[in-house]
Amino acid sequence: MGRHQKGHGIRGLALAALTLLLLPWAAEASDVIVLDVKDTITPPVASYLTENIDRAVKDNEQAVIIRLDTPGGLDTAMRDIIQKELNAPIPVIVYVSPKGARAASAGALICLASDVAAMAPGTNIGAAHPVGIGPGGGGEGDGKGANTMVEKVTNDAVAYARSIARARGRNEEWAAQAVSKSISTPAGEALEKHVIDIVAEGMDDLLLKLDGRVIKKGNVTITLKTKQARLIERPMDFRTRLLSTISNPNVAYILMLIGLAGIYFELSSPGAILPGIIGGISLILAFFAFQTLPVNYAGVALILLAVILFFAEIKVPSYGLLTVGGIISLVFGSLLLFRTPELYAQVSLDVIVPIALFFAAFFTLCVYLVVKVHRGAPSTGAGSLVGEKAHVYAWNADGTGKVFAHGEYWNARGPQSIKPGDIVEVERVEGMTLTIKPRGDGD
Repeated sequence: MGRHQKGHGIRGLALAALTLLLLPWAAEASDVIVLDVKDTITPPVASYLTENIDRAVKDNEQAVIIRLDTPGGLDTAMRDIIQKELNAPIPVIVYVSPKGARAASAGALICLASDVAAMAPGTNIGAAHPVGIGPGGGGEGDGKGANTMVEKVTNDAVAYARSIARARGRNEEWAAQAVSKSISTPAGEALEKHVIDIVAEGMDDLLLKLDGRVIKKGNVTITLKTKQARLIERPMDFRTRLLSTISNPNVAYILMLIGLAGIYFELSSPGAILPGIIGGISLILAFFAFQTLPVNYAGVALILLAVILFFAEIKVPSYGLLTVGGIISLVFGSLLLFRTPELYAQVSLDVIVPIALFFAAFFTLCVYLVVKVHRGAPSTGAGSLVGEKAHVYAWNADGTGKVFAHGEYWNARGPQSIKPGDIVEVERVEGMTLTIKPRGDGD
């Protein structure tokens, strides 16, 4: 009997020790990772999400919450995120937050693809029509060919949205209409239509409503235990924030103009070095951004033409004609630079107008200064002597002699009444001889 009780005691101690060993793992497993996306869906944003989901899996975290507020983004970046959501071994929850946020276009499909889709009151989801097609969207050709291409892209996007909704057990008809008709739905209505699973006031409310929810990932069933979960915020690192900022259409546009200007100044003044360095770096960063944006190269060509016209005005004065042509080319090129009707992927007029005005003012000033120089009196050479005073050094009775002007002795001719020591005025220059006249009273 004593040995039996002793055995129970040993087993109890072993169980307690095992529990203590497993406690850190249990605490770690209850952690929930929070990732914030408050920007356009671009490749840097996709990398940020996919890399952190992989890290959460490696660290054995319980789940990942993507706090989303986006106007949409690129199809390729969106599909990378959705693939990660569908194939991740841990639950991925998308929460459209805070109040006033939206999951539009690509954001709507990312929300549909999540294991749990949640929204805060006052948010909306939808308007998932494919970017880059439709009126002004950069479709190639006219008539039947263009319409056929638009129809193909739309049908592909509709099928993709349906498949995601079907995989997650959500409203397929709504998903199809969000793509084909660009419908957008507020949070409460989205819950009623079974587009999302939860409407939560905030993160605490979301964790309470997630607690106990059963999620199936492949052959594994996971029960969320989020009531006491610890939230771990993992914001974008500096590199990702930098790349995401560069991918902004306005920033990419400005970088391209800085790059073109820097390269021109380096080529026109070899050895300056600094303009070439700044221009080269800016152009490389702009080209990186263009890889993530729907660039229309007709717009790029018009902007290049504008830069050429601006600088040609300095070299070949056209009295403003080249500057006017450059401004028109710059404005049209800026408006056409990105082939999409979506405002988030276009250069803002608030950026285009000040830049166009700056170039107009700068090159108008250049034209004015060039014209002023051409019309002004020469400041160097023989022509600069006209109107200047001269001292008579020697003078002959026939009206010829020598005068001292601008630190030099010149042959001169003029009235016979002039005598040595007089101060006279240069009237004109003919070869190496000055024609002089007496200066007026008071000079």
